[in-house]
Formats: sequence, C-alpha cells, structure tokens
Amino acid sequence: MPYELIAILMFSSMMVMLFTGQRVFGAIGFVAVIAAVLLWGDRGGYDIGFSAAIKVMRWYPLLTLPMFVFMGYVMSESRIADDLYKMFHVWMGGLHGGLAIGTIFLMVLISAMNGLSVAGMAIGATIALPELLKRGYDKIMVTGVIQAGSSLGILVPPSVVLVLYAMIARQPVGQLWLAGVLPGLMMAALFVIYIAVRCRLNPALGPILPKEEREAVPLGEKLRLLRAGLLPLAIFFIMMVPFVNGWTSLVESSAIGAMSAFLAAVLKGRMTWTVFETCLRQTLGITCMFMWIILAALAFGAVFDGLGAVKAIENLFTEQLGLSPWVILILMQLSFLVMGTFLDDTAMLVIVAPLYVPLVGELGFNLIWYGVLYTITCQIAYMTPPFGYNLFLMRAMAPPEIGLKDIYRSIVPFVGVMAVALAIVMVFPQIALWLPELVYSR
Repeated sequence: MPYELIAILMFSSMMVMLFTGQRVFGAIGFVAVIAAVLLWGDRGGYDIGFSAAIKVMRWYPLLTLPMFVFMGYVMSESRIADDLYKMFHVWMGGLHGGLAIGTIFLMVLISAMNGLSVAGMAIGATIALPELLKRGYDKIMVTGVIQAGSSLGILVPPSVVLVLYAMIARQPVGQLWLAGVLPGLMMAALFVIYIAVRCRLNPALGPILPKEEREAVPLGEKLRLLRAGLLPLAIFFIMMVPFVNGWTSLVESSAIGAMSAFLAAVLKGRMTWTVFETCLRQTLGITCMFMWIILAALAFGAVFDGLGAVKAIENLFTEQLGLSPWVILILMQLSFLVMGTFLDDTAMLVIVAPLYVPLVGELGFNLIWYGVLYTITCQIAYMTPPFGYNLFLMRAMAPPEIGLKDIYRSIVPFVGVMAVALAIVMVFPQIALWLPELVYSR
C-alpha cells in the first residue's frame, strides 16, 4: 500500500474517532499505535509508543506546566484577581469605555499568571461582566470584550498551548514564550484602540461613571487598591526577571512564580484548605490531560516520520502544484481556521503538527515564528462558530439576558482585529522574533 494512502487512512480514522466523541489523546494515540504495529510488527510498533513516553518523561521543561497552572489557579481561587478589577474600576471609570479597557488589561495580567483562556473567561464573566452591565455598558460589546480578552491566555506567556507546541515541534519553550510577548501586547493594544474609538464615536456603548461615584472613593482607598492590583504584576516580574537575566532556568522561574503566588495568598489570608485543595485538583487534572496529549502526539508524529509523509506532501505542493512557500503557509492558516470551527486548539495541533511543523521547516520558515502564528490562529478559532470554545464558555457563564445570538454578534469585530494582528505578524516576523533573539543572544 502506498505511504500516501496509509497517511490518509490514519487521518480519516482519527477524525472518525474524534467525531464519535472519543477523547483527543485516546483517538490519536490509538491510531498511532495500531498503525505502527501493522507497519512494523509487534516489537517495532510498541517501541514507538514506548519511546514517545520516555521523551515526555525526560523533557525537563515540561515541569513548568504544573507550576504555571497552579499559579494561575491560586490567583483565581484566592480572589486576588478581584482586586485587579476593583483597581481598574476606580482608576479608569472616568473614561468612555474605561471599564471595558480595564477589563482587557485585567485579562492580560490574568493571562500572565495562568496561561489558559479558561481562567480569564471565568474571571471576566463572573467579576467584570455583571459590573459592566450594571454600569450601562452595551451587552453585545462587553460580551465580545471578555471573549477576546480571555483568548490572550494562550498567547501571552506562560502559555500552556505554546508548551504543547514546543514539545511537538521540538523548540525551546523559553523562546516561544518570549516570542508571544510583543504579539500578545500588540493584540491587546488593538483591542483597546478599537474599544476607545468605538466608545468615542458612540458614548452610549461605554458610559462614564457618575462623578459622585468616582469622588466617593477617597484617595487612600484608591492607593490601597493600586497596591493590591499591582500584586499580580509584581509576581510576574519576580518570576520573569531572573529568567530573562539568566540567573535562573525556566523551570526554576516557574517554581518561583508558583511559590510567590502561594505566599501572596497566604499573607492576604485567603489560602484556606479548601482553596488549596481545589488548586491542586485543578492543576493535576490539567497537567495530566496535556501529558497524555503530548504523549499521543509524539507517537503519531513518529509514525509519520517513518512513513516519509512530509516529503511526499512537500513534493506535491512545491513540485507538482508549483505553489510558493508563502501560498502554502497561507493555506495552512486557512485550514486551521476551518478546523477551528469544530475542533479545539490542542486537537488541531495534534492532528496536523506531524505534517505541518516539519513542512514549515522544510519551506524555510522559522518554527518559533510559526508557533506564534498558530497560536493567534487558535485565538481566532476559539471565537469562531459553530465550535468556538470561548462561545460555549460564555454561554454557560453569561446572565440570562445575554443570548446565543448576542454572543455570536459580539465576536465579529474582535475576530476582525485578530485577523489584522495575524496579518501584521506574518508580514513583519520580527515582531515575534526580536525579543527571543535579544534575550538568547546574550
């Protein structure tokens, strides 16, 4: 049987299993092991899965994953994020759309603490959304603000999705995280500009807080909230400054961040046994899920390497169809957008990474830069119906007055902003590559 046909059968079998509701790691790992056994016999087939497991266990930077997930859950469960929003509420309420802009800043800081979009969505929907609606903000606009802001969690470091990409693409996690900093901040800035301009043109969308309410908060309380709100930012710098200066490794910095968040919660009197147990359980669940996905993806990729499918696909695109590398890259991004309508980010990456990542390298593109492109595309896919992971989360957490139609309408302008950001990073790769080159050149 031709290797191309074997590759097609593997993909189609995996997709059928995913559509029947099987877990991502189970479907991918099962297809990989069965294909390996049929191709290379019992000994060779089982060795592929075993070697993938050994690679996972020996990949030292993977220890950062539970550290950062734990840190994010500590910040969320101990209500330290509440102080952040109170700070933005007091200091930015005098601007048209000021609370919505403050919500974007909140999401950036939460992203820097967690690395997952789920935490940002939960905090935004439970803390920010009720306040924004109570203050007369347009429900469609603010629903889009929270969904867009929470998607930053998979781009701003420490991104868990970039950890998964790093393992599959065999790229340094530290460089990928640094590569996501400027694109993430740029996207947040584009969100802020859009909100500010739109509320300037239509002040009813984001009304200013009444003067009496703003003056009711004394200066001492404002300064206290400022100190409390800057605590997460201080934790981030305590964690990242030693790493950027080369004083600690990435794993050591992640441990510093987790310990700093834990101590902050203890000192504020919010680290109860219930909170601690919840944080540990959530961390264990997320970490095990990603470990299984990485294991399955490595086994699947090993089979593809053995088949030589990447070379065959490259020959099809470049030699037989005569497509240029940039056209192929754009087609890859479009395929991610299509898959994002019915798959989540991890499923997309694990399904196509064995094919796309080596092909990107063969075409001469930088794999660090491509990791950022993939992550931005995932952000767009998070908000694209019918699957739209963030759409489902918002529907589950939103108050009754916000319907599914409102949620779908709210994401249209923000998806447009994300598409602009994706195009900018594609045209100007140094936006993603400048910071990792600067840090690692030292």
